Parts: sequence; structure tokens; C-alpha cells
Amino acid sequence: MVIRLRKSWLLLALAVVVSSVLWYVLQDRSSVETAGRAGEIFELHMVTSEIKSTTEDGHELEAYRWDPGTLYIPKDKDITLRIYGVNGMEHPFYVEGTDIKGTVKKGEETLINLHFSEPGVYRLICTAHSNIENNGPMIAYLIVE
Repeated sequence: MVIRLRKSWLLLALAVVVSSVLWYVLQDRSSVETAGRAGEIFELHMVTSEIKSTTEDGHELEAYRWDPGTLYIPKDKDITLRIYGVNGMEHPFYVEGTDIKGTVKKGEETLINLHFSEPGVYRLICTAHSNIENNGPMIAYLIVE
């Protein structure tokens, strides 16, 4: 009788452990907005940056980029994108698929008001560095979900 009772408790404990592990592994880990007031503006920050290198024969290589290069943006939210110009004198830009355009200047912060109602990938493209011949492409990806 004592052995049966111990086996029962052992099986019960094992069932609880297995159930807990399964629950942990199978739970939905998608991101959930945990806070936010109605009408609250969501802010994202970005900088202009430059990467330099020199080849073995002394040729200098440069590439300009938006940093971070990918931003995840919630659909149907008012967004303020704040871009600070660190490298390069000017970066004229546009957001593909929209009528948003402007210029980021060195030492200044450019504020862009965004509101996307359609999910998708929108490219932020610097027209001064749009291809490899002009130290680019300087493209950031705005992923609207």
C-alpha cells in the first residue's frame, strides 16, 4: 500500500512537470502591446552613419546607412520618426510608396510624422546615396505590421 501511494505521488508529480514544460513550450510568444494611451504618439529614433575601410592597396571605401536599418512599425498608429544627422552633410530622402520626403542634415534632427494604414515593407531611401557608385545604397526598411 505504501509503495502504491508513493508511485501515485511520483506519477502525479511527473504529470505536473510534463504539463508545465508543454505549457511553457507551446504558449504563444507573439508580441503584445502592454501599454499605450489612446492618441499616444509612438517615437522611433534613427541616425545617419558612415562606414569606412581601406583596401590592401590603399583605396578608401565608404558606405552610408540609416541606423538601425530596419524598424518595425505598428499599423494604424501615429508615429514620430526622429532622424539625427551624424555623418554626411545632407541626406535627401523619400519613403517609397508614400508622398513623404525631406532632408536630414548633419548635426540636426529631422522629425517625420508617419501613419501607415496598410501593412507592408516601405523603404526609406536616401537619394544622394541610392547606389554603390554613390557610397550606398542607403536604404532603411520600415516594416508595418
